[in-house]
Amino acid sequence: MALSLAQSALAFAPALAPAAAATRAAAVQMVTPPATLTTLAKELNPVIGYWDPLGLGTADFWSKGNDATVGFLRHAEIKHGRVAMAAFVGYIAQYNGLHWGFPMSLSGNDPQYAAGLTPPEQWDALPMSAKIQILGFVGFLEFWGELGASIGDNSHYMKGGKPGAYPEFPEANVIPFTPAGVLSLYDPFGFSKNKSDEAKAKGLLTEINNGRLAMIGIMGFLAEQKVPGSVPFGPKLSAYAGEVMAPLM
Repeated sequence: MALSLAQSALAFAPALAPAAAATRAAAVQMVTPPATLTTLAKELNPVIGYWDPLGLGTADFWSKGNDATVGFLRHAEIKHGRVAMAAFVGYIAQYNGLHWGFPMSLSGNDPQYAAGLTPPEQWDALPMSAKIQILGFVGFLEFWGELGASIGDNSHYMKGGKPGAYPEFPEANVIPFTPAGVLSLYDPFGFSKNKSDEAKAKGLLTEINNGRLAMIGIMGFLAEQKVPGSVPFGPKLSAYAGEVMAPLM
């Protein structure tokens, strides 16, 4: 019986070899990252250059192709970098007791303004209704960022569009009777409207580098509060006993 099973197993060996060879061939074809990434990496940091230990630059998410995957990853990095920059500055301001000089609720009761609260504790002190409004607004921005990137003259960042671009709200091609630019979240103050392409490209490099540093910075703040002393050469912050990854608790 054992001999019969062994012979049956050997019978499949020749059939498996071509499949393994095909897999190796496919892997060889995907080891070279797109030139856009290698060039961008050198522009961002000439010392380190292109560094991708996880091989994300040659990946194919959801079988959409490498171009779509690269667009997704670049857009995600820029977007998270922007959020992190806002969070980093906001954290420093809130940790030092800076806040709006007017009530944030109709009742005038703002427990998040209590003296001595750190940023995560200020969030915990917010009433649930306030948390839902904030998260709902952020969710709407995310929804419009995806919807608006695929309609009108816009191209989605996974379909050849510009990573990091945010569609104007409202979009003229969606609401023709409303002029575009009434509220442009991509460039609300028009700073880059008349800049040259070279200046815009340089600004993007600065934004990406600052965003990367801000992501490390804000996570360092939270790590230090959660596990005091865990950040080498970092600031000494008050310990936080809550859970920053449970925003509705």
